[in-house]
Amino acid sequence: MKYTSTLLKVALFATGLSGIVSEYTLSTLATYFLGDSVFQWTMIVSVMLFSMGLGSRLSKKFETNLMERFVLIEFGLSCIASNVTLIVYSVFAVYGQTAIVIYGLCITIGLFIGMEIPIVIRLNEQFQSLKVNISSALENDYYGSLAGGVFFAFIGLPYLGLTYTPPILGAVNFFVALVLIYAVWEEVKAQKKRFILYSGIVLLILLLNLIFSQRIVEWGDKIRYQDRVVYSEQSRYQKIILTYDRGDFWLFLNGHQQLSSFDEAMYHEPLVHPAMLLQGDTRRVLVLGGGDGAAVREVLKYEQVEEITLVDLDPAVTSLASNHSALVQINKNSLADPKVRIINQDGFTFLADITKKYDVIIADFPDPRTVDLGRLYSLEFYQLCYAALTQHGVFVTQAGSPYYATQAFHCIEKTIKAAGFNPLPLHNQVVTLGEWGWIIGVKNSRKNLQHAVQNLSLDHVQTAWLTEDALTLISSFGGKIFDQPTELIEINRLHDPVLFKYYMNGRWDVY
Repeated sequence: MKYTSTLLKVALFATGLSGIVSEYTLSTLATYFLGDSVFQWTMIVSVMLFSMGLGSRLSKKFETNLMERFVLIEFGLSCIASNVTLIVYSVFAVYGQTAIVIYGLCITIGLFIGMEIPIVIRLNEQFQSLKVNISSALENDYYGSLAGGVFFAFIGLPYLGLTYTPPILGAVNFFVALVLIYAVWEEVKAQKKRFILYSGIVLLILLLNLIFSQRIVEWGDKIRYQDRVVYSEQSRYQKIILTYDRGDFWLFLNGHQQLSSFDEAMYHEPLVHPAMLLQGDTRRVLVLGGGDGAAVREVLKYEQVEEITLVDLDPAVTSLASNHSALVQINKNSLADPKVRIINQDGFTFLADITKKYDVIIADFPDPRTVDLGRLYSLEFYQLCYAALTQHGVFVTQAGSPYYATQAFHCIEKTIKAAGFNPLPLHNQVVTLGEWGWIIGVKNSRKNLQHAVQNLSLDHVQTAWLTEDALTLISSFGGKIFDQPTELIEINRLHDPVLFKYYMNGRWDVY
C-alpha cells in the first residue's frame, strides 16, 4: 500500500489542529451568545473531552474498512468544523436560542475526534511497535493542538475572525483526507466511486461556506441587533458591533451595549464631572476602559488638565473610536488630542506596574458579569487605584444598576470603602440603559461627599445634560423598597470573586 505512517501522523496533527480551533471557536461563540466566559469555556472543554471519550468507545465497533471509515470521519469533521459559525448564526436568526446547537456541535465534533484517533492507531500498527505507535499518535495530536491554539490566538481570531477561521481549518481535514485517498487509490477499487462522490460533496459544502458565511453572519447580527449594522469586527478580545437607527449610533461589545449617541451624555457626564469637580485642581487623569473616547471628551473640557492616559485592553476599540466617523463625531475626536496618550493594555496590569500618580482615575469598564471582568472591581484593584492617586485624588467607577443589580452595586461600594476610600454612590436614568449607577471614592477625605457634590458649580464646564439641580438628583437615593439586605454582602476579592454572582442574580428579568 502506498500510504505511510507519515501520512497518518499528518492526519493526527490536522485532527488536533482543527479540534482545538473548533473548541475555541465554540467557546467564543458561547461567550458571545450566552455570556459568562469562564463558565462557557470550562463547559465546552469538559463536554468536548467527554465526547471524545465516547467517540473512542464507539470506535471499537468498527472492525472492517478502517481506511474508508477514517476518510469518512475526516470528511465529516471537515464539514462540521468548517460550519460551526454559520450553523450557530443561522439557528440564532431563525429561533433566537443557541445553547442547544452550540453544545450539540461540541458533542458531535468531540465524537468524531474520539473515533478518529483509535482508528489511526489501528491503521498505523503495521508500521511501528505498539508503544511507539501509541506515543507517536498522541504526540502528533498534541502538537496539532498546540499549533491550533497558537493559530487561533494570533492569526485566526484577530485577522480571520469567527467567519473564516473555521472553514480554513475544516479545509485542512479535507485535504488530508484527499491525500490519504490518493495514497491508497490502487487498493480501494470498490470504493473509488464513493470516494469521488464524498469528495465532491465536501468540496461543495466548503465552497458554499466561503461564499455565504459572511452574509449569514451579517443576517444573524441584523436579527440580533434589530438596527442596521454599519460596522462589525471580531477582535482578539471581543465582537465589536456598531449599529445605526434614525440618526443615532449604538456601540456593542460582545452583544452588550456600551453607548448610544441618543443619550450617552446622561451616562458619561455623571461618570466624569462630579469626580473632576471634587478634586478641584486636576492635572493628570487616568481613564481605564472607555476606549470609545467619550469619557476622555468630557475630561478635555477642563483646561487645566495637562495629561490624559487612556488604558484600554483592545486596540480594535480605540482604533475604531479614533477613525470611524460616527464615533469620532460622538467623542469630538478626543483621542487625537495631544494631551491624550493611548495604551492598549489590561488595566490591572497597568496599575500594578506604574509609579506615576494621578489626580483622578476614571474606571469605565463593562459590567462585572464574569469572573474575569470582576477582577477589575476587586479589592486588590481598588487598592492599586488608591496607591496610584495623589494625596487628595478622586476615583470613580461605573457600577451597574443600583436597582436591577442592587447587591452587586452595594458590593462595589463596600469593596471601594474597604480599599480606604470615602465612597459616594450616584445614579441616573439613562434612557437606553435604564437606571444606572456610579461610585466615587475620595482619598484621604472624611467630609460629607453628598453635600459636597450637591454644592458643586458647573459655571465653567459646558455640559449637555448635567446641571447643578441634576447633581442633587444623582447623589440622592430614596428609601429601600427592595427587600435585599446589604449587611451580609461580601467584599469582592481576587481569591473570592463574589461580585459576578451578585450581578448575575440581579433582577435582570424586569430590565
